[in-house]
Amino acid sequence: MLVDSMVRRTTLANVQESEVAATELRSVMRHWATGICVVTTATAGGRAGLVMNSFASVSLNPALVSWCVDKASTSLDIWMETDNFSIHVLDQDDAHYVPRFAQRGAAKFEGLRTQVGSTGAPALPDVAVRLDCRLWTRYEGGDHIILVGRVDQIIQPDSFNPLLSQQLRKP
Repeated sequence: MLVDSMVRRTTLANVQESEVAATELRSVMRHWATGICVVTTATAGGRAGLVMNSFASVSLNPALVSWCVDKASTSLDIWMETDNFSIHVLDQDDAHYVPRFAQRGAAKFEGLRTQVGSTGAPALPDVAVRLDCRLWTRYEGGDHIILVGRVDQIIQPDSFNPLLSQQLRKP
């Protein structure tokens, strides 16, 4: 049996309105410990970067990873145009990047010396782990766009202490 024939196709006819409020789901997800990443890209339209925790492994062969961008993002046009990006998995010592890339607008890169990753995307200096990716595909995912990238290069140390979402929460 072909895998494609086993994939469930979602259409408007088989989607029911969720009774779960977005605030309820957000409340649950705030308790879920996950790593924090900054994803960056550059196109003719400009540079974009954002903080995200939706990073996931999709496939080992080929090496594919995914992440999500909110459709309300002010940089959505750039994310829809790009064919490459760098995912920076933050170490506890990299927490200073979170407020910079959590803000809206182009000021995220002001005064920041970036390098160029293997795919052409901006690479943050001294970040513990970086995955340089080429866009594989995009999917609609409710109020987000899911981007899947093929990993072109991984930069990583022998060990690191990942920054977790729980470490950013105030009691």
